Amino acid sequence: MEAAAEFETRKLNTQLDKMSRKQSGRRTSTITERKRGRYIRAVPAGNKTNDIAFDATLRAAAPFQIQRSDQKKQTGMAYALRKSDLQRKIRVKKASNLVLFAVDASWSMAVSERMQATKGAIMSLLTDAYQRRDRVGLIVFQKDRASLVLPPTNSVTLAKEALVDIPVGGKTPLSAGLLLAYETVRKEKLAMPDVMPLIILLTDGAGNVSISEKISPQDEAHQIAHLIKEADIRTVTVNMEHVAFDQGLAQKLADQLGGPCYALSQIRADNLLETVRQEMDRA
Repeated sequence: MEAAAEFETRKLNTQLDKMSRKQSGRRTSTITERKRGRYIRAVPAGNKTNDIAFDATLRAAAPFQIQRSDQKKQTGMAYALRKSDLQRKIRVKKASNLVLFAVDASWSMAVSERMQATKGAIMSLLTDAYQRRDRVGLIVFQKDRASLVLPPTNSVTLAKEALVDIPVGGKTPLSAGLLLAYETVRKEKLAMPDVMPLIILLTDGAGNVSISEKISPQDEAHQIAHLIKEADIRTVTVNMEHVAFDQGLAQKLADQLGGPCYALSQIRADNLLETVRQEMDRA
């Protein structure tokens, strides 16, 4: 199946004070704990003394120099500093984003329409990510398994090859899809600790295949969803169930994930991508 048409994307931005990162990227401005990045302000150092802001430290100590005349005489220093004066630098740099799609490809929904929209959104994200080091991946779950069809990449060529043939049909191994998404994000974060992941889950929330067979498919999916929430991984659930048949399962799953749930009755690639963009802006 051919992907939907690509379209222009807009730059992602997140609030600077939300997260602290350790590696470089080009996409999203974020605070970093490394000694690289632009120095924007200073805060009391406390026990973190590896990146002292000397200008701010001197300013903090300045009002007390007369009171510390004895200390200056004892040390022979012209300027008396104490640990409480120490200020550390707050730096900001660009961090990379990971957008991981997890798509239900069972027969439970309008597979062709959903897959076309997803392919279009992925290709548009990749086109924008090519020069920005952002990464996009795709997980498909159907029958009795979940597959990482597109490992996280910013290669447009690899994406086009992976998106040509995606299997559809069968039951809904929702738990397997969620678990693979969780494991994929964890692997990425081990390789790039500063990566900012966002899982986009497209499903009706109706899992009917368990991994362990010791728990119901729905309860198992909710347990894994809660694990994703506890790992502080951002999520967006796109409810693909028709409004006339919606039992609220996607919303219940989104509640366990700790992220929003959107209902899109006529999903198009531009709608899906705009949903991703808005959520990244709220991060």
